[in-house]
Amino acid sequence: MESNRREIEVMANLLSSNDMQADVNRAYFRKNNCLAINVIGSPGAGKTTLLEKTLPMLMLNRQVGVIEGDIFTSKDADRIAAYRVPVIQINTGGGCHLDSKMVHKVLPEFSEKGIDLLIIENVGNLVCPADFDLGESFKVIVLSIVEGDDKPAKYPVIFRNAKAVVLNKMDLEALTDVNMDNMKRDIRSINPDIKIFEVSCRKGDGLGEWTNWLNQEVANYQATK
Repeated sequence: MESNRREIEVMANLLSSNDMQADVNRAYFRKNNCLAINVIGSPGAGKTTLLEKTLPMLMLNRQVGVIEGDIFTSKDADRIAAYRVPVIQINTGGGCHLDSKMVHKVLPEFSEKGIDLLIIENVGNLVCPADFDLGESFKVIVLSIVEGDDKPAKYPVIFRNAKAVVLNKMDLEALTDVNMDNMKRDIRSINPDIKIFEVSCRKGDGLGEWTNWLNQEVANYQATK
């Protein structure tokens, strides 16, 4: 019992320290009139592909920067760099999520670039990133429907904390036994206000609605300054 109590205290202190740094990050974003979003999803859900497909549309109206979080390698950052946007790779070296201090260290890399939308792609995971505030304005979940319609109910914390969920790989719906009604019902039962987008990154379906919404979120954020 004593060991469990110590573990809880360590975790509480870790989250408290993270939250304090997140508030500093948030002040930085507000000072620079930059909307920051935290994109979270399982490995293979299509997070990086979603960015690749939407960056060309976003860049028509926005100065976009990207932070890529991964355990090892720079593969995702290399893919994003092809779109000629400022991108920084953060490797956690085994950690299952980004934290606010990791993000803070790389923010000076964006300070002179006039970024008004910073997209932080977190490490592939639906559990650990849910508890760590990076200073973002909101979280976005990318969920591949082939993962199964039970995922929202199994991982409610991240769905409770997110503002939007992108249901990706809709073009594969007919090849799976996923029940979309059940999935969306579970999502709504956890978070009635969450915005749901159904997209196929492979075919391009639904990407316009997602991108328009994100552009409007930037405009709304900047209008409140």
